[in-house]
Amino acid sequence: MRWSKSLPIMLAAAMLLLTAFVPRQTSQRQVLVLEARGPLTSAMAEYLDRGLSQAERISAEAVILELDTPGGAIDLMNRMVQSIRASRIPVVVYVSPRGAIAGSAGTVLTLAGHAAAMAPETAIGAASPVGPQGEDLGQTIEAKQKEILKASVRSLAVDRSPEAIAMAEAAIDEAKAASAEEAHAAGLVDFIAGDLDNLLIQLDGYTVQTSAGPHTLQTRDVVVVDLPQSLIEQVLNTLTNPNIVFLLMALGIQAVLIEISSPGGWVAGFIGVVSLALGAYGLGILPVNWFGLIFIATAFVLFVIDVKAPTHGALTAAGLISFVVGALVLFNSPGTPASNRVSVPLVIGVGLVSAALFTVVISFAIRAHRRPIGVGREALVGRVGEARTDLAPRGMVQVAGELWSAELADPEGQIPSGSRVVVVAVEGLRLVVKQKQSS
Repeated sequence: MRWSKSLPIMLAAAMLLLTAFVPRQTSQRQVLVLEARGPLTSAMAEYLDRGLSQAERISAEAVILELDTPGGAIDLMNRMVQSIRASRIPVVVYVSPRGAIAGSAGTVLTLAGHAAAMAPETAIGAASPVGPQGEDLGQTIEAKQKEILKASVRSLAVDRSPEAIAMAEAAIDEAKAASAEEAHAAGLVDFIAGDLDNLLIQLDGYTVQTSAGPHTLQTRDVVVVDLPQSLIEQVLNTLTNPNIVFLLMALGIQAVLIEISSPGGWVAGFIGVVSLALGAYGLGILPVNWFGLIFIATAFVLFVIDVKAPTHGALTAAGLISFVVGALVLFNSPGTPASNRVSVPLVIGVGLVSAALFTVVISFAIRAHRRPIGVGREALVGRVGEARTDLAPRGMVQVAGELWSAELADPEGQIPSGSRVVVVAVEGLRLVVKQKQSS
């Protein structure tokens, strides 16, 4: 009984001792940093959603989206704008690093942030809508798209100055762009910050309006947490690079042609199919002129024909020209943004390498076609053997280490046993021979 009464007291004393020696866990404010580089993609939108969910879980002080994009599809832009505006955690869109742009849809994304900042030597604007292939829209469709976008930026910039709203509308109406200093002077963005540390200092004490209400940022002495893209997100975003997409298409075509020219394996075919599938994904994201695929498909057909029926490289040369033209039409048509164009030297270089590869393949095919047959009965023609019996005109001969029934090419002739003979033809299981003339 005495122990039972003292047990609670002992446990309480033990807990006090433990709390005295165990360090207390201090909750430090955190800022989550995301990076959005390149054209807007579905993978980038998923990455943003994942980052905002992570910020909610850790109760982050803010999310900073470092943005560098030439733009993207309007539907993707709207999806990302909705995610930002619905966030209970303040989202700061930061156009960085130096030399970065918030072009086209990136302009609207910047305005969607609860606060907006730009690094020096960055640019924003040129938000006029274009078609999926970079082409100009029809007059009616263009007018509708512009009015919708202008209404969107007016609603996003409702708390900004009239000059800021006018600049945003000019970016849509007239495709005008502004430097960081010009955008800040007009009130289109809130801060100019040379780096992330400087941005955090300027954000401290700044009040923003989120879906949860007003929030005053406390960004001094925060822990900066980088949220990298997952491997899948990195791969999918890499596929928005036109040079990568072009290389995948070229590799896929060559691998498939290798499989066609020497069937029986599976490695080349597998690599070709995977490369073409990844390239097709990139083509679905990038603004391309699909007419270029006709030239590329024509090049593919010409290469296959030259492998199957060699023409001493004539079709390969035609296929090379068609391939280069197709790649340039596909990616570098008028109206395509410069950031979405493929490198011309890369196209020419890959074309020359492809031509050299197929020249080698065709040369081997021609050699194989001209090489004398080395197996089967036809390979016996021209072989020298020995008569094992008298041939008058039929008998037995030994050729290539085997005994064969044979008859003379000249039915009236005779060859004695032991004479040297030459095979001139094969008729079923019988050889047609003649006597070998002594040299």
